[in-house]
Amino acid sequence: MSKIISIHSFRGGTGKSNTTANLAALLASAGQRVGVIDTDIQSPGIHVLFGLSGSTIDHSLNDYLWGRCEIGQAAHDVSAQLGADAKGKLFLIPSSIQADEIVNVLREGYDVSLLTNGFRKLIKELTLDVLLIDTHPGLNEETLFSIAISHLLLIIMRPDQQDYEGTGVTIEVARSLDVPRLLLMVNKTPPSLDRAAVQARVEQAYNCEVAAVLPHSDEMMTLASSGIFALRYPDHPLTALYKQVALMLSD
Repeated sequence: MSKIISIHSFRGGTGKSNTTANLAALLASAGQRVGVIDTDIQSPGIHVLFGLSGSTIDHSLNDYLWGRCEIGQAAHDVSAQLGADAKGKLFLIPSSIQADEIVNVLREGYDVSLLTNGFRKLIKELTLDVLLIDTHPGLNEETLFSIAISHLLLIIMRPDQQDYEGTGVTIEVARSLDVPRLLLMVNKTPPSLDRAAVQARVEQAYNCEVAAVLPHSDEMMTLASSGIFALRYPDHPLTALYKQVALMLSD
């Protein structure tokens, strides 16, 4: 059975898109057919991690939402990013980085039901094992639709007081929508904090399983979204934690 997984954060800057890209790459490298869809239409960017330039993307999610193409035409095969030894396939459905397209979204909106229909069409047309949804931060209409149809919601947070409060709201909403499974991931943890203590605090605060507590990484900062960390640094301790989370998503 195909699985829909939303990856979400209440606030921006948590590393949500980086997390999505790394988990997608690891799942595809292990043999799964993986789709990634960027529903952060107001501030897209995950395409950069997969080596795509916004100016050269021929079809995007925006084109589908406004009836200019079918959803499958907006799917870009980025499997080459995985290397020759990869066993699976990886497809990216980017949102447009063009200023006029973003302004249209902000001014006119779109039919959100088209988005959820598009998810199901993608799974069928590309015979996906898993569809990862990179959501817009916060709780807007398209995010609620994405969460509501997901089999699993992975919430990314930082050990920051504002994130603690916002994450609590997100968990309450997800539980009210009866999402089958919830996981938390704490990202960008400063070296001064004990990661085991952070995990215990978060699990106790939300009564929710923590998939991993990831440390701040200078190498990640230096990479600066110019590639997928787990592929560039396959033996790095941070990659081992991404693999740990990827396994939990596959359960």
